Amino acid sequence: MKRLAALLLATAGLAACTVGPNYQKPQTPTPSAFSETVTAPRVQTTTAEPDVSAWWTVFGDPVLKDLMRRGLADNPDLQAAASRIREARDQVHVAAAAEWPSINASANAIAFNSNRKSPGSSAASGGGSSGGSGAAAGGGFALPSHLNLYSAGFDATWEVDLFGGARRAIESAKASEEAQVWSRRDAQVSLTAEIANDYLTLRALQARIAIDQNELAHQRDLFALIRARRQSGFTTELDVNQQTAQVAAATAEIPQLEAQAKAQLHALSVLLGTPPETPIEGLQPAQSTTLPPPPPTLPVGLPSELLERRPDIRAAERRVAAANAQIGVQTANLFPKLNLIGLASFAGQSLGGLFDSQNLSSVGVGMLTQPIFNAGKTRASIAAAREEKTQADLAYRTAVLGAFKDVEDALGRLQGEEQRRQALVQSVTAAQNSLGIARSQYQAGLVNFISVLQAENAVLTSQDQLTQSDAQSLTDLVALYKALGGGWSG
Repeated sequence: MKRLAALLLATAGLAACTVGPNYQKPQTPTPSAFSETVTAPRVQTTTAEPDVSAWWTVFGDPVLKDLMRRGLADNPDLQAAASRIREARDQVHVAAAAEWPSINASANAIAFNSNRKSPGSSAASGGGSSGGSGAAAGGGFALPSHLNLYSAGFDATWEVDLFGGARRAIESAKASEEAQVWSRRDAQVSLTAEIANDYLTLRALQARIAIDQNELAHQRDLFALIRARRQSGFTTELDVNQQTAQVAAATAEIPQLEAQAKAQLHALSVLLGTPPETPIEGLQPAQSTTLPPPPPTLPVGLPSELLERRPDIRAAERRVAAANAQIGVQTANLFPKLNLIGLASFAGQSLGGLFDSQNLSSVGVGMLTQPIFNAGKTRASIAAAREEKTQADLAYRTAVLGAFKDVEDALGRLQGEEQRRQALVQSVTAAQNSLGIARSQYQAGLVNFISVLQAENAVLTSQDQLTQSDAQSLTDLVALYKALGGGWSG
């Protein structure tokens, strides 16, 4: 017992050893603030971390809110990401099983029958000998003509984790599972941004269609007026032809916009996990509304907080941890391995008395193996694991730099689009004033009808550009929310 206790204590001491580098979270320098926040409109830099988990609610649009709810619940990509999380958790269980013994049970039943007779059987039959049927001539081994043999037993094997290879494998599997959790959250961020972009694009197209439809109605009314004036001799046939071309041009613009709007509806349906032809409540042309207003302010927060809020960065950091643990898994192969093997079985010719104590036999084996030569395979595997760790470090650094770039780009685009929008507002006002002057001068006979057409085209173009700019501003806001890591919750 003393020897057994000493052996167990020594094994426990060795099992406490874990080879390979311990994980240290990568450190990345971060700026104190985003440079574009100084000039970006409606952006508020705060030291408190902003809550952007459900950023779409700031638009106050119930249709958009319902689309987000449906997409987060039914999107196939998110469901696939959830499946990958479950798979990763199963892999953790697989890795953890290596720390425990493996026990198997077995049972056998053998029935042996032979019609072969021994050499002395004929003499026995002629001479009345009563020798056994299975006895060999000359007193050899007696093989019975009928034999039943039963056995049942257990075998157990256990590779003692002396140097922590199994523990490192568990560490790697857990880090990989956590990476999949963050990857799913990153998929949520991408999904919510894509739904918002498609929705805002659809609303912009519907608004542009409404502008063109109103313009078409106006052009038709104007055409009727010009034709009536032509019949009265106040205008020429040239004016009628020019207005006819104007009506045709306005008519031709609408089908193209309607086709684009249908494509956006199809894209939204797929994001919601439904067939493209499925109608979406609140998005039909008769139910269209104007673009939602932008939020008055947008808290950005500090760059250092971005490292904790961006799911893609968190996923990349967990992959670094998984790769680091794999170095320990490979390093453990350099050291001895201790396998304990135990077998216990019952064997007998009678099934009823199989488990009698005299039928029990047992074997215990302790086997220690030390790798000596494998042509450098183990050290090459360690070197490969270190390179995978290096690649994971670089991928993490790339994710961090990309995150900072995403925020700065979104802020810059937001600033530029706001300046463009202000200029377009002035352009719409000036074009409308010019149209009023041109119409007055045309009615007074001071200018020809071409001046009116040019003024109308200027109004239509400026209104269309302003609508597109409004949509682009909202799209830039969505890009900023995505860059900040908004759209997921724990």
